[in-house]
Amino acid sequence: MKKFGSSKEFISGNDVQWETVGEGVQRQIMGYDDSLMLVNVKFDKGGIGVMHQHYHSQVTYVVSGEFKVTIGDETKILKGGDSFYIPPNVMHGAICLESGVLIDTFSPIREDFM
Repeated sequence: MKKFGSSKEFISGNDVQWETVGEGVQRQIMGYDDSLMLVNVKFDKGGIGVMHQHYHSQVTYVVSGEFKVTIGDETKILKGGDSFYIPPNVMHGAICLESGVLIDTFSPIREDFM
């Protein structure tokens, strides 16, 4: 794995650009080192986090909105205050039913986001 170092210790959300990563989906990388990453993901209603898999462990907190989340063969509707865990190499994705924000954490860092 390529080494990326780490982000600054203090990060203001107003100083971090939002990156469009799909129709109705934007992300903001909020902090990282080579073993951990935190990312805000903003969805418009109807935005889709396409089904995919990666070798990283992922825990996501639903800040706001409503999402239809699929992990492996199971699908649930999640709202603000809920969270979910995705084991490494498991197919997963989300459809935004009501616009909102997710906070994704990854271990190790998502090199493809850098």
